[in-house]
Amino acid sequence: QVQLAESGGDSVRPGASLRLSCVVSGYSSSINYYGWFRRAPGKEREGIALISDMGGHTHVHHSLMGRFTISVENAKDKDTVYLQMDDLKYEDTAMYYCAAGPRFSILVDDFPFWGQGTQVTVSS
Repeated sequence: QVQLAESGGDSVRPGASLRLSCVVSGYSSSINYYGWFRRAPGKEREGIALISDMGGHTHVHHSLMGRFTISVENAKDKDTVYLQMDDLKYEDTAMYYCAAGPRFSILVDDFPFWGQGTQVTVSS
């Protein structure tokens, strides 16, 4: 059974940095990519960053390039997917989710495995 667990969310001031972590345990042959998504208040869940399971292929939403970085650390019994977020802005306030799936996609429906989310709040 595949399980994903996010951590690292916090309340921070504008300009701060945070690193979110997502521990992925269990195995499924349908997992080739990991993604970070977020849902801001009143908005739909959106894909913001993708990475192949071995880290060789990455994508960050064009509006976040230069501030957000995705990476993965592979271990024997688990993978840990990171989202480094720098120069945080008010509009980055959202619930952040990690997900795992078979294809390189930012569509929510393409990811069968999800974590519970971690809250990031940017306020002064």
